[in-house]
Amino acid sequence: MLKVAIIGAGAISAAHITAYLAFPERCQIVAVVDMYTEKAQKRINEYGLKGAQAVTDYHELLDQNIDLVSVCTPPYTHAPITCDFLYAGTHVLVEKPMASSLQEADMMLEAAQVSGKLLSVVAQNRFTTPMMKLKEVLDSKLMGPIVHVQVDSFWWRGHNYYDLWWRGTWEKEGGGCTLNHAVHHIDAMLWMMGPPVELQAMMANTAHDNAEVEDISMAMLRFQEGALGMITSSVVHHGEEQQLIFQGKEARVSAPWKVVASTARTNGFPEPNLDLEQQIQKLADELPDVIHVGHAGQVENVLNAIETGSPLLVDGKSGRDTLELIVGIYKSSSTGEKVTFPLEAEDAFYTREGIMQHAVHFYEKKTAVENFEDVDITLGSKLES
Repeated sequence: MLKVAIIGAGAISAAHITAYLAFPERCQIVAVVDMYTEKAQKRINEYGLKGAQAVTDYHELLDQNIDLVSVCTPPYTHAPITCDFLYAGTHVLVEKPMASSLQEADMMLEAAQVSGKLLSVVAQNRFTTPMMKLKEVLDSKLMGPIVHVQVDSFWWRGHNYYDLWWRGTWEKEGGGCTLNHAVHHIDAMLWMMGPPVELQAMMANTAHDNAEVEDISMAMLRFQEGALGMITSSVVHHGEEQQLIFQGKEARVSAPWKVVASTARTNGFPEPNLDLEQQIQKLADELPDVIHVGHAGQVENVLNAIETGSPLLVDGKSGRDTLELIVGIYKSSSTGEKVTFPLEAEDAFYTREGIMQHAVHFYEKKTAVENFEDVDITLGSKLES
């Protein structure tokens, strides 16, 4: 029985607690940590975590032989908490974004390597049937070479969303919607496409004058094999529709699921390629559904890795790759320059201090609410049709 601790009792902790409770024969939550002890105790009571203790300071657990922790705290705390637990001999599942800078991400990767413990970064959208099927279809190459990818990470957040004390600042949140909302869709795109070689981006803050950071960004990408891409990240889109579209030379597939294939008439204009559409659809239909979805699926993957040595689907390097692309968007948007990858340690945007100094500050954050009422949050669609 693996001993688990939840670090941070905010809204996202509920998804982690529920995920671990799906595997009662394999793990037990023994502690919930929060600077507000009453929040930790509320989670314990809410989910009936018998025997779990409410802890104010996570340092109290470093010598308690905890097997696995979920880090559910604000982004600027991810690196120190993760490194402390890894060096203490504990496996870590850390919420997105992995860190607020590439320097901190590299510290986390080094801690995992030195300690020999597992580091997984939350990307729960991978653990859904639509995304797993989309990945398998792309890997089948039935679509031909990918020529264009489109990522629409559309969300909506009210003005008061950024009143929370740590949100909306480059120092503590590390960025805006690109880092903290589109991160899931950017992760999925990289999982399916691999990294781009260069990008050009723009960003703005159009509706949240209580935040330093962007509420919309757009980036144009070029990949090694010549494909182009577009990523739009937003918290100003009513309806919160989200989609990933992959255009192959022979066909298009997307999440929410849609398959379209075309062939050329004698004059070059399109007509449906029904045979290829049916072939792709048959492949998708025959693929199995995911049993444990979202956070539960990722927790299962981490438990399997701990117990059997099987590979992590989302490891620390995956988390860093996603962060590097996002930092590239911030660099290009702030400087007006085209960014090429990789970003080296000498780059002005490699450290949190560098980002704070060089990234565009749209507004001064003047409102700082200490804590929001504990209400449900939007985790995004599962990109299902």
